[in-house]
Amino acid sequence: MNYPLGLLERINGVKFNEPLAEHTTFKIGGPAEFWVEPQDTAELNSLIKAAKNKNIPILVIGAGSNILCADSGIKGIVISLNSDYFKKIEAKKDEILCGAGVRLASLVEKAHAFALGGIEFLSGIPGTVGGALTMNAGISENVRVSECQSVREGKKIRKIRSIGDIVEEVSVMDYAGNIMTLKRKELDFSYRRSNLSDYVILDANFKLFKKDKEEIKNEINKYLDYRKRTQDISSPSAGCIFKNPPQESSGRLIDLCGLKGKSIGDAFISLKHANFILNKGRAKAEDVLGLITLVKREVKVRFGVDLEPEIKIWQ
Repeated sequence: MNYPLGLLERINGVKFNEPLAEHTTFKIGGPAEFWVEPQDTAELNSLIKAAKNKNIPILVIGAGSNILCADSGIKGIVISLNSDYFKKIEAKKDEILCGAGVRLASLVEKAHAFALGGIEFLSGIPGTVGGALTMNAGISENVRVSECQSVREGKKIRKIRSIGDIVEEVSVMDYAGNIMTLKRKELDFSYRRSNLSDYVILDANFKLFKKDKEEIKNEINKYLDYRKRTQDISSPSAGCIFKNPPQESSGRLIDLCGLKGKSIGDAFISLKHANFILNKGRAKAEDVLGLITLVKREVKVRFGVDLEPEIKIWQ
């Protein structure tokens, strides 16, 4: 390919053959041919237009918390909105405006500092605002009363809270370099997906509500404790590997197939949460893919259910 090396060399933060294992929570992945951290929207615009003109593939990464990257690496450009420009965050009245590169932990902290509630459920999710919006990140809880979308599981109702419930508008750049603002009525969110995957998210405006700071802190601690009790953080992972099927739990199905503790290479299925695949140290993407294939096959044979990956697989 005829890459725009002149442009890339003029951008601060560009790296060549950057190991993606250093930028994903799985700690797995070969090199990105070009790793670029644009300093602002103008630099991002120039980069996207140049890549489009040269037919160079582009991928955007946030915190790398839901990505499995190929051992051979990625051809083309991986964009990280990690500069201070994309990490601006501002609270006023009952709203917070923040850049796509802001970590969810920082967003939750900002809301707490300004006594704004409604976002506590994002506590403990290791992602950025841009990544969370793209996949409509959230949490499912077993509760007696549903406040949002719900599905029945036995005698309980599973309450689903997602970041799409609280966003008012999102500023984006398309892959032709055009900037636009999408209002709430133009946003389409469903379980672990959105219509934002065709754009580079720049910033977002969240609608919250005034709430006692002590109550907010208690809610934050509740969600952090919930994740500590239910998720396996003992080794690197990408969080839940599969989406939950309607009215079911992927982790439960995998557990019933007797697959907890199953390993291929240094990748193994968590003994604590069967929907987690962990990296014991030197796991490769092919090891994880082997377990994904095994799980999908066993669950399909036993329950007739086709599990769909929640993580993004970059190959």
